Amino acid sequence: MSRASALASAAGFAVLAVLVAAGDLTAIDQWAVDHAMPGADFVRKQTVADAVIPLWGVQWHGTLHVISELVTVPASFTPATLLVASACLAVRGRAAIVFATAFAAGNAIEVLVKGTLTRPALYTHGVHLPGFDASYPSGHTIRTVLVATAVASAWPRLELAVAAWAVSSLALIELGGQHVPSDIAGGLLLAGGLLATTWSWSDARSTGRRPSRASRPSSRAR
Repeated sequence: MSRASALASAAGFAVLAVLVAAGDLTAIDQWAVDHAMPGADFVRKQTVADAVIPLWGVQWHGTLHVISELVTVPASFTPATLLVASACLAVRGRAAIVFATAFAAGNAIEVLVKGTLTRPALYTHGVHLPGFDASYPSGHTIRTVLVATAVASAWPRLELAVAAWAVSSLALIELGGQHVPSDIAGGLLLAGGLLATTWSWSDARSTGRRPSRASRPSSRAR
């Protein structure tokens, strides 16, 4: 992963954040609320307990809603933390540093941005949806990408299963009404940018530690 990829992702994330705050993407997100969230539960706003404890306080209704909640559990904070930690223990070394750093940074940036960025209100049947006021970027999307990458790296035999889960999770995050499209796009850009950045940083440190051939003592000098 190159520094160019990291910079492009970071720039895309920042530009998207500006567009969300300015309301330039509100029409797209409102359309999604109206027409592309058949499994949504707009009754209650997520609490801190909901974010930490999987399925805490979920009000089950409808098949799609149930499937959405269950499939995206590994992308919830606590299960995702355990999965990435396990993957780091399995891969160790440079890859472990990359995954751990990207995961910690991703969650920190998610909290920071959500605490500072507010989008124009979204509605359902004329009722304001406060849960979307500060939902950029999607933490579930960030963790889906990072969990999938870490687990696939640690256990290559699970690559196809992990890829299938990741695609399903990303789709159900929207269909289940957890996040609007701009949130998901922001999560994808942030996760990709963090992986590219941490890998590039790790590569630079690794390269910097290797002595050049010119600096290595020759066999004659030994």
